[in-house]
Amino acid sequence: MKEEAPLGTNGAGPQAHTPEWTSTVVGHHRLRHDLAVIRLIGEFVPFTAGQSVEVRVPQQPGVRRRLSPALPPSLDGKLEFHVRTIPGGWLSGSIVTDTAPGDEWHIAAPQGAFAVDPDGAEVVMIAGGTGLAPMRAQILDLARHENPPPTYLFIGGPFPRDLYAADMLRLLTDELPWLTVIPVVESLDDPRRIDEWYEQSRVDIGFPVDDMLQGTLADVIGSHGAFDNHQVLVCGSPAMTRVTVDRLRETGTPAERIQFEGI
Repeated sequence: MKEEAPLGTNGAGPQAHTPEWTSTVVGHHRLRHDLAVIRLIGEFVPFTAGQSVEVRVPQQPGVRRRLSPALPPSLDGKLEFHVRTIPGGWLSGSIVTDTAPGDEWHIAAPQGAFAVDPDGAEVVMIAGGTGLAPMRAQILDLARHENPPPTYLFIGGPFPRDLYAADMLRLLTDELPWLTVIPVVESLDDPRRIDEWYEQSRVDIGFPVDDMLQGTLADVIGSHGAFDNHQVLVCGSPAMTRVTVDRLRETGTPAERIQFEGI
């Protein structure tokens, strides 16, 4: 998630006075040819659920990238990141293919105000691809509260197999009665080309095709009309985010109710 840039350019890596924390990779789970989930344990990083952090990895130590943790902050230093290869990206492809347990990552510069008020109105989350990561962190953070607001998570992708966290989301909905997950795909049929990583990670727990809504996230969200008394969060590719936010505004959702982040 977020931009990749070499250290020393504008907006470059952390300065000497900026705090930096270290974390060690304990799990590298390649779920698709272009996507991996990375789990780490290390020093406590003082971010808030929904923020992004800056990371540096040993494969390309001169490049930094912003990623959003998929877990809320924990005192035991657990971190999780969902990383998809960005065409032409200097770092994302290396993280997906070359990360290994024992790698030491450097974490810095938490930033962002992408957040849910646990005492506020009902929540609508709209996540495309790895835009799920900050949403999941906030859902788990909400679960720490006694009475979280009803939360509706729309998770979308081109094909059913692009819903890479379907098993985890099904388990979450079983545990959290206030959470509803709505899977959205543009095509109900997966492409014929084989993704060996998908085949290796395939599990029986997931979304039945009959439970999926067909269309783009923008179209499905637009069909619901205005979310005029909700907290609305959108995260995905820049194009998906832009189109979805435009559709929300066109159908009457007040701009001040919408938070959005591109990945």
